[in-house]
Amino acid sequence: MAFRSVLSVTGADHSDQDVRTAASLCAEVGAYLSVLVMSPPPLIMRLRCSAMASPSGLENAHAIAALEKRYRQIERFSQDIASLEKTSREIHKLLRATWRCYDADIANCDQASVGDAVRQRALCNDLTIVGPALLNDINLGPLVINGSLFDTGKPVLVVPEGAEATLSPRRVLVGWDSRVEASRSVREALDLLAGAEEVRVALVDPEATCTGNGAEPGADIAAYLTRHGARVSVDRLASAGKPVAMVLAQHAIDTSADMIVMGAYGSRRLRERLFGGVTRWIVGKPPLPLFLAR
Repeated sequence: MAFRSVLSVTGADHSDQDVRTAASLCAEVGAYLSVLVMSPPPLIMRLRCSAMASPSGLENAHAIAALEKRYRQIERFSQDIASLEKTSREIHKLLRATWRCYDADIANCDQASVGDAVRQRALCNDLTIVGPALLNDINLGPLVINGSLFDTGKPVLVVPEGAEATLSPRRVLVGWDSRVEASRSVREALDLLAGAEEVRVALVDPEATCTGNGAEPGADIAAYLTRHGARVSVDRLASAGKPVAMVLAQHAIDTSADMIVMGAYGSRRLRERLFGGVTRWIVGKPPLPLFLAR
């Protein structure tokens, strides 16, 4: 599909790198940019009282602790709002100079509400960009992934540090395993794939079955992409005992791919593990943008 509206989520304490990346991608395809600036999720404070305290002393300690906690919350809220507004002003100034079609909003959320705030905005955009600063934020990053990718069905483009991000890649590697998630990633990336000079569909340890990969693994998806104008070849890879993600990443490097397209897997409990896995995947590897759909 064509990307006409793009969401960029950034933290109030992040640099402007992620927003610049998103603005550059939007300028490339003429898309509208929507920026959401979020405060870092506050740490959960737990009360600790001495086991030797008397009942009345314990009640007093709880009351004092509750007041102190409330004071800290108010102070934190004021600081967060000031930081969000400052970052928002800086982003408006940046985007006025680099990109005309945009809006920027702020959200001060607790940890439980981050996903909902992102989901609400991602639902009304075609693509969410996860840039290097957000990718490296272990507190905010997984929550944004949850809201934008798993809770909406919309795609996410992960752009690691040093990657040459583009929405007009010349060479694309598609990780294919005949599952719904892989099919959805291909469907969401059709415009990218149709416009590329070369699309390589990679299958790791494929088995020829009547109900899965078919008698000739990869042939069906290659034919589908060809009908949409993509220039496709199929690569069947042996894992040799290595993780599938590692095999795909190495093959992308070996074939000089500009982007990897693949399905995002994992139940609700595995979402943070997926985010961590994606982060670990790109560490120590030549950086490549990763297009994910669920």
